[in-house]
Amino acid sequence: MAKNTDRTHKLKIESDEFRKIGHELINSIADFYETITERPVTTSESALDLASLLTSQNLPEAGTNPAELVKNARKLLIEHSLHNGHPKFMGFITSSPAQIGALADLLAAAVNPNVGANILSPMATAIEKQTVQWLAEFIGVPGWSGLLVSGGNFANFTGFLAARTAKSSHDLKEKGLQSLPAPMVFYCSTATHTWIEKAAFLFGHGKNAIRWIECDTDNTMNRQKLEMTIIEDISKGLQPFLLIGNAGDVSTGAVDDLNALSVIARKYDLWFHVDGAYGAPAASLPEFHQLFRGLEYADSIAIDPHKWLYAPLEAGCVLVKDQQHLLKTFSSHPVYYNFEESDGDNVLNYYEFGFQNSRCFRALKVWLALQQAGREGYRQLIREDIALAEQLYHEAEQHPDLQAITHNLSITTFQYVPKSVSLDREDVNQLNKQLVEVLQKGGELFLSDAVILGRYCLRACIVNYRTTPKDITESIDIIVREGERLLSAMK
Repeated sequence: MAKNTDRTHKLKIESDEFRKIGHELINSIADFYETITERPVTTSESALDLASLLTSQNLPEAGTNPAELVKNARKLLIEHSLHNGHPKFMGFITSSPAQIGALADLLAAAVNPNVGANILSPMATAIEKQTVQWLAEFIGVPGWSGLLVSGGNFANFTGFLAARTAKSSHDLKEKGLQSLPAPMVFYCSTATHTWIEKAAFLFGHGKNAIRWIECDTDNTMNRQKLEMTIIEDISKGLQPFLLIGNAGDVSTGAVDDLNALSVIARKYDLWFHVDGAYGAPAASLPEFHQLFRGLEYADSIAIDPHKWLYAPLEAGCVLVKDQQHLLKTFSSHPVYYNFEESDGDNVLNYYEFGFQNSRCFRALKVWLALQQAGREGYRQLIREDIALAEQLYHEAEQHPDLQAITHNLSITTFQYVPKSVSLDREDVNQLNKQLVEVLQKGGELFLSDAVILGRYCLRACIVNYRTTPKDITESIDIIVREGERLLSAMK
């Protein structure tokens, strides 16, 4: 009988060494958290600069000591990254990752469950199911189902395909789009995220199937134009099937009148999908109940915990009122999947509900953070982010060289318009465009941009539990100082 011995291989790390490396890494991460406010938001290093820092340009033939590898990787990432956990990172919609989420990802990777089938991930599946239930309850749609995905694109894609399956007059799995008697068309505002264009061409409809509905001055969908467009499409023999509402658009944070849109969706038998990837967590605030009224009438909702619930990337989620629509869209049973279990309806095999078969354990970091903060803890954080964005709006409004443009949820837009010179609109737009570029490379403050009614604006989105009122005031000073430098260089 062969003796049972461990295999010798290059990936093995002995227990004592693993503990030592792990402890040193955790200590370094703790130091990073303590000093992040003192670090630049980002560096100005070029791609070539960064490539030159890598230890080897060729794949190594021999192995390297793991302690040295981890130490080097730690240095590279901490000293040469954009730090979206920095209190003055206000660009795009990437939040400061919760510390418990970082620990959760370590634990999830160590156990490495494949959350595609219950038999492969019994506890991870149970945790994901509860996480989805809690997210639905948190935003006011208790009892809904769904699953965790990579982010907003795939959350919205999942809702899109469920809508198509539910509203198609034919069996698309068997016959495909070419079997349809009329092209399927769908409706969204001009403020909708670019995921909708990807969905249109990736899923075979083409961009011409999108009905872009103009927005009113508050950046919400013009409902009169929407209904006129639907009626016109029906008169042409087309098949409307989907209406998309925004619960916090990416440029300004505006929330469509979801209740009014839900009425239109029901009237014309459209699936009503809400893109709440950014803004849906604010629906948990009682004072915003009226703003989000109608969310409960949606058929599907996208929400990204890695945005306003402070989860480390990646963590998106799609919620559906009826999970059978996901099963009808994504479920398949090849002979090599032996995942049938006697527990019946109590078992979820998540590969049947979305795109992925092999799925990482995204839910753990969300599940732990929801318990650490609780409902009220999250409400407090969201309220504070909104208050900081409002402070930024008011300080911009009061500053003689700034013009406040919009404030919705935790997004504020404004322009640098120096009072010392007379500039036309195009000159102001170009000046602000250059200012965004300077700020993004400078390392003190990271903003993004938005174009609103022809104005090129500086845009700040605060989904950051490290940002304080002091950071807002200092940001105003940085913006004006850098704007004055640019103006002097132009003269």
